[in-house]
Amino acid sequence: MNYLNVEASQHEMRLIQMGAKVEQINSKMCYIKFVIDGVPVEYVYNLNKKNKYFLERIKPYPLAVKTYENVADLVEVINIDIKQFKNVVKSKNIESFLTINKELISTIKKFEDLFLYYNIPLEEVELLRNKISEIQQEIVKTKETAERVFFDKDPENLK
Repeated sequence: MNYLNVEASQHEMRLIQMGAKVEQINSKMCYIKFVIDGVPVEYVYNLNKKNKYFLERIKPYPLAVKTYENVADLVEVINIDIKQFKNVVKSKNIESFLTINKELISTIKKFEDLFLYYNIPLEEVELLRNKISEIQQEIVKTKETAERVFFDKDPENLK
C-alpha cells in the first residue's frame, strides 16, 4: 500500500507541475460483470468526493451512465439495464447494433484527433455538424417506425 501512496504522490506532483489542482480521494471502486447469452455486460462505479455514486458501463461498449445519490438507485439502474440487454440479445440485429456502437465510438475518437491536431475550416465544421444532424434525425425517424419492445422504463434520450 505504501508503494501505491508514493506512486500516487509522484503522479500528483507531476499534475500540479502541469497546473492542475489535485484532490486525492480514498475510495472504493466496484466492478460488476454479467454475461447475457455470451454478451459481456460490465460496469464500474465509485463513490465520488460528494458522496455520490458515479456509474459507467464499460462493456459491451463504454458509456458514462450517471451519478446517483445512493446505492439503491444505482442498483435499480443496473437492474433495468440488464433487463434491456436480456431483451436485446434476443434480437437478430444484436451484432449489427454492437458494431454500430463501436463505429460511433471510433468516430468520436477520430473527431477528437481531428479537433486536437488540426485547424479545421469553418465550412468543414458545418459539414460535419450537418452529417451528425442527419444521423440524429435518422435515429428519431427509426424510433417512430420501429416496434417498441421494452416497457419497464421510458427512454431518457429519445423523446
